[in-house]
Amino acid sequence: MKKIEAIIRKSKYSDVKEALHSVGVNFFSYWDATGRGNEKEGHVYRGVSYSTSDIQRRYLSIVVNDDFEEVTIKAILEAGSTGEVGDGKIFVSEIVDCYRIRTGEKGGDTLK
Repeated sequence: MKKIEAIIRKSKYSDVKEALHSVGVNFFSYWDATGRGNEKEGHVYRGVSYSTSDIQRRYLSIVVNDDFEEVTIKAILEAGSTGEVGDGKIFVSEIVDCYRIRTGEKGGDTLK
């Protein structure tokens, strides 16, 4: 099993969510995150431009069986890309085991 963590633009969240559902990834967790990176985001308030180095993003956490790793990453890359600096990052980690709390089941079948 793999844990795929993706930090994406908030504006691309709907596209990424639809892409994940289309490849069969129907469960994941997400939350809003603020970070710092190479992109500099500016805001305009009453005609005055303000620069900020804090960037608003959406953080996705997805655990998939090994056979879903590549399609999940491909879906995020295609749907989340704008081609500009600040599109985000994807991190992949190995998951040792997984348990379903309700039944006590163990292993990759708990992800289905």
